[in-house]
Amino acid sequence: MTDTALLSEGGIWFLVAYLASLILIGFAGKFASKEESLKDFYLGGKGFGVGVLFLTMYATQYSGNSLIGFAGSAYRNGWFFLVGVTFMIAIVAGYLLYAPKLFPISKKHGFITVGDYINFRYNSQILTYLVVGISIFALSNYMLTNLKAIGYVIEYVTGGGIGFTEGIIFMSIIMVIYETLGGMRSVAWTDAIQGVLLFVGVIIIFTVVIMNYGTLDANTQLFLQNNPKLFDDITLANQISWISVVILIFFGISVYPQAIQRIYSAKNETTLRRSLSLMVVMPLLTTLPLIIIAIIGSAHFPDLDKAGSEQIILLMLNKLTHIDGMSIVITIFVAAAIAAIMSTVDSAMLAIASLFTQDIYHKQNPQASQKRLTYVGKVFSWAIMALMVMLAIKLPSTIWWLIQMKLEILVHIAPAIMLGLHFKKLSHKSILYGLLTGVSITMLFLLTSLPSKPFGFHAGVIGLLFNFIVVYFHHRYKS
Repeated sequence: MTDTALLSEGGIWFLVAYLASLILIGFAGKFASKEESLKDFYLGGKGFGVGVLFLTMYATQYSGNSLIGFAGSAYRNGWFFLVGVTFMIAIVAGYLLYAPKLFPISKKHGFITVGDYINFRYNSQILTYLVVGISIFALSNYMLTNLKAIGYVIEYVTGGGIGFTEGIIFMSIIMVIYETLGGMRSVAWTDAIQGVLLFVGVIIIFTVVIMNYGTLDANTQLFLQNNPKLFDDITLANQISWISVVILIFFGISVYPQAIQRIYSAKNETTLRRSLSLMVVMPLLTTLPLIIIAIIGSAHFPDLDKAGSEQIILLMLNKLTHIDGMSIVITIFVAAAIAAIMSTVDSAMLAIASLFTQDIYHKQNPQASQKRLTYVGKVFSWAIMALMVMLAIKLPSTIWWLIQMKLEILVHIAPAIMLGLHFKKLSHKSILYGLLTGVSITMLFLLTSLPSKPFGFHAGVIGLLFNFIVVYFHHRYKS
């Protein structure tokens, strides 16, 4: 960490003003609420148009990992990581496989959470609780990793003026305030601002880098001199790893509960389809520019370690501080990174609270009024945020491997959603046995001395294969 603040005084005031605006949006969301109900609080009354729906889906999908993690991976892997564009398209492909069928059912039956669909489709409390439990586990881990990231970002850009712990606590309080004030409405509206900030930030930074560092062609000689491995042949191991990641993303990220909530919140089916159509092109306008920036950076800043590679965009921008207006570009980048992280955390928090309130508390207290349920959900949001903040601050880095396996567990709820929508005769037992088998095999590889990537595939992918196999054979045998 540098002792010098990355942001200028004007940049810090811009960031303060931006964060203050989020609180105001929280109040606006509260005043726009039409009733105290779970439908209004957690789905914005199911009335989002194309603009808000698209931007909230975009901001939620592109977390802080998009600006930091993707750039670092592209730096380390070079041309190979152009497959990262495919990763992001795979998420939208996953949506398209089930969202058009799920939406009209959710509209008809008033679904709030993914648990509502599972309970409606399979009429099994055990299966519903398992899916909800896995969802909360994955979302909690998602919150943890992003809270830790936002702490590091705040500490870095303020030169230590705001510490890691204080940064996490401060940003968390802001997020939980606007989320509990206006629910999904406030979260979606803030996501819309954060989505615009992220997109504009990427385009501006890409333009600045191309103008000052040159195009890929212009850097060919530097690549050969400083990063010759960029031209290495693709190996079979590379290809297997990519296929494995695409499968994890297709069946994992596309069924994140916060994504399903956004599908439910669409005003109508046309709105949903148009929003998804826009999402298809965003990897080309967001992920691809970031990858190109990082690859160019590898020619100018060779031999960075993993931690250094994660900061490649900041390193490139810092080298240009002698140019007029560069402080504004750096401020935009920092704001975009913080916006991307916040849009991820607030969406995960809202989804966890809705899962607890609707699928656990409401089931145990069926007579509770909608006002009471909304109140319980708000209180739980504060409680879960406090817990996640404490864990993000206290957990040692040695156990982060456990947190990062969230996607390898989450993929196992995909068959329940995707197959259930397309195969009407599929029973809850087929899905239940497949899920239990898949999770067990995944954990066997991850928690024992067995290789965590058998044959080059992630343990979650191997487990998912067995999940589908058990579902198929049990269904066939039962039939």
